[in-house]
Amino acid sequence: MVHPSIRTSRHITAIRCDHWLDAEVTAALERVARETHGIGILVNNVWGGYERMVEDGAFTWGKPFWEQPLWRWDAMFSAGVRAHYQASQLAAPTMVARRRGLIVNISHWAAQKHIGNVAYGVSKAATDKMVADMAIELRSHGVTVVSLYPGMVRTEKVMEAAAWLDLTNSESPEFIGRAVAALAADPDVMRHTGRVLVAASVAAEYGFTDIDGRTPRPLTLADV
Repeated sequence: MVHPSIRTSRHITAIRCDHWLDAEVTAALERVARETHGIGILVNNVWGGYERMVEDGAFTWGKPFWEQPLWRWDAMFSAGVRAHYQASQLAAPTMVARRRGLIVNISHWAAQKHIGNVAYGVSKAATDKMVADMAIELRSHGVTVVSLYPGMVRTEKVMEAAAWLDLTNSESPEFIGRAVAALAADPDVMRHTGRVLVAASVAAEYGFTDIDGRTPRPLTLADV
């Protein structure tokens, strides 16, 4: 369950939307388009498959693919990749009509390196490939689409395990929002379309910091 936010002038409207239910997603995106006269920025960050990591007393997240619950694959592709695809389908027509727009798919280094499990890597790789192909079809319409990789983000779940984690190079949840804002404000953002971007590298390029004033070090494939 996610709560996408629509910023209109100085207030935020929260819309309850279950990305397993096509009708709710369609209603949410249509409402945004109607009330804001079009969609300028879409950030796809919903994902499935993280739930029920412990089943029957066993931690299943890191198990080999032949021991993985099949529902995890379905969740990652249905409530993850497919959800990003559907939301982008619904947002793209208004962007194409206006000949501008930005679609950001939050992805992960697991697309390029084995991290966690096979289903996770394949679904993230599918997200990056979707971005690359969407970029080809959207380029002539002035719409930019990118994959954006966060680093270690200090979410509620991460902070619950803070005693066992190295958070010296971590990021606040707001940091990736600043990355999106910087991209959206760039009149030449189209040069990034179809690419994989790392949030900390975006910060270095555009000159913003995290909310605590620090600038996280950009991770590389060797780091993760």
